[in-house]
Parts: sequence; structure tokens; C-alpha cells
Amino acid sequence: MTSDDPATQPEPPAGRLAPDEADGRFIRRVVILVVLAAVVLALWRASDLLILAFGSVLGATVIHAFADLYVRRLKMPAKAALGTAMATVLAAIAFLVWLFGVAFRQQLNALVTALPGLIDQFARWASQSPVGAKIVDAVRAAFAGSRVAQDIGGLAQGTGELILNALLLLVGAFFFAGDPKVYERGLLLLVPRKHRPAVEDALVDVAVTLRLWLRSSLILMTSMGVLVGIGLALSGVPSAAALGLLAGLSEFIPYVGPTAAMLPALGLAAIHGTGPVIGTLVTYAVVRLIQTNFITPYVQQRVISIPPAVTVFAIIGIGVVFGIFGLFFSAALLVVFFTLIRSLYLREVLGEPIPRVVHPSLVQENEAKMERGAFPDRL
Repeated sequence: MTSDDPATQPEPPAGRLAPDEADGRFIRRVVILVVLAAVVLALWRASDLLILAFGSVLGATVIHAFADLYVRRLKMPAKAALGTAMATVLAAIAFLVWLFGVAFRQQLNALVTALPGLIDQFARWASQSPVGAKIVDAVRAAFAGSRVAQDIGGLAQGTGELILNALLLLVGAFFFAGDPKVYERGLLLLVPRKHRPAVEDALVDVAVTLRLWLRSSLILMTSMGVLVGIGLALSGVPSAAALGLLAGLSEFIPYVGPTAAMLPALGLAAIHGTGPVIGTLVTYAVVRLIQTNFITPYVQQRVISIPPAVTVFAIIGIGVVFGIFGLFFSAALLVVFFTLIRSLYLREVLGEPIPRVVHPSLVQENEAKMERGAFPDRL
């Protein structure tokens, strides 16, 4: 018989509702998945801001490329070279504004005014055949619901957002260029200590590759603009200088950009007859052959090699996900992705013999300072 006295009842075992080891692992995994989903959602909502931040990093890379050039060639002190590089970037932006706002203003205004009609005219010409009509319908349907179409529509309603984003990008580039080690150190703090040297090597690889890619892109953009402008002028196409400038800038987005820039040139040429249309097609075909077979292999021989098909589909995919701002920086993003895959996965995980860029190690420098008792709260 058992006693009814509460004082004599045995104490219940503690933690009867505590999860066992298997349940604990399951709960931890669920929490990790929820946190990851929240982070992905936050990054998705802040995608425009992230693209602007990446553009600022790209701008800082350009500033430091000029600064290093001034240090090497003009023997300037580092701080003076950095300030001169910032002034150079501002001067280049002012020159582009002058080109668009003063030198080619009338040509660009005529091109912008005629562009909707040119697109409709080109669509009617392509729709004369059944296959062309289906292609036009498919392109319109794909573009109508895309993020790029929404961004273009927003920009068409006003330039306030574009100017604000450009200012944010420029200010961010100056901040990043002012002291890049602070941001690199902060990024490395997020990485486990044993993996920091590998991540630091990868970041250096990205910086060097981006700088080489920007240099080669500038050469390709200049050659593309000059050659297309000369060819269109010889073909009798109006606004040849503005179209050449547009073609040069479009080379920043490989394959996709020059193809889009060719459409207004074809539309303007079609107004003046068959001869200018043929001249336009020949111009773009010859320039593309020269770029692909002679200029591009020469200027990009030290830059990462990305297959053309991968480049095209990746650029289109980035544009669909991130909109027009992502499309503008899509080629640079692709270079960063490929460099990180090559450095972190192929070299550090699979052990492929990919050379490292020799550089002073920020990790070793800060660990040495910590051993001496300096900067105890730093990396």
C-alpha cells in the first residue's frame, strides 16, 4: 500500500520535459534554418543597397588604382596620391556629365525622343515573319514582368532616385578608399580564426583581379566607342558620336550591353534607307570581330577567363534578380564570384595548384600586435 501523505511521496525526476540529445540537435538545426532564412530575406529586401555597396567597393578599387599609379610613376606620397586619385575620379565624372549634358546633348535628346518609335518600328519589321513575331512577343512578355522593366519605368518618371543612388555610391567609394583595411579587418572578424588566412588570400585575389578587369574594361570600352563611332559616321548614320559613346559605355556589360546598344543605331539607320542599315550591321560585326580576336585576348590575358555562354546567362540572371543596377554591375559581380570559387573552393578545398598573390598579411600583422599587447580588441 502507498501512503497518501504528500510528505512521504517521492520527488519527481528533474527535467522530465527537457529534450534529449537527438531532439536538441533537431531544434538547433531548425533554429539555424530559421536564422538563415531570415538573413536571406533581409538580404533580398536590401538587394538595392547591397548593389550600391558593391558599386562603392568597385569605385574604391578604381581610386586606389589611380593612387598606386601616382605613387609609382610620380613618386607622390600615399596620402597625396589618394587625394589626387579622388580628384581624378571627380574630374572623370564631370567630363562624362559634360559629354552627356553639353557636347552630345542634342544628339542624345534626338536619340531618346526617337527611341520608342524606333523600338516599335523594329518590332514591326521583325513581326513580318511568324518566327519573328513569336520572338517579339516572347521578349515583350519576358521584359514586361522583369525587375529591369520596373526599374527603367521608375527611372523614366524622374531622375531623383538615380542621382541619389549615384551620390551614395560616390560617397561610399570615398569612404571605402579612405581606409580599406578597417573594412577588411571587420570582414575577417566574422570568419573563424583558423580560416582567416585563406579568406584574406581570397580577398586579395579579388582585389587584384577586379583591378585588372577594370583596366581591361576601360581599354575595351574606349576601343569599342571609337571604332563604332567612326564606322557609323562612315555609314551615314545620324548621331554617330552619341551612338559611339553609348556603344563604348555598353561594353561595361559584355555581350548584352553592345547588343542592346546596336538596336537604336539600327533604328536610326533604317530611317535613312538600306545603305546605312547595312553599314551599321557591318560596323558592329567588324568591331566585334576585332574586339574578340585581337583586342580582348591581348588586354584580358591576365584576367580570369570566363566562358562566353556562362557570362551571358549569368549577366541576364543577375539583371533579373537585382534589377537595372545589378545589371550594370553584373560583369564585375561575375568576376568576383569566379575569383572566389577559384580561390576558396578550387585552391583551398580541392587543393588545386592555383598561385596566391604575394601580399603583406593583415592577419599576421594584427596577431603580432596582439602578442605585444597592442590592439587587444582587434583581429
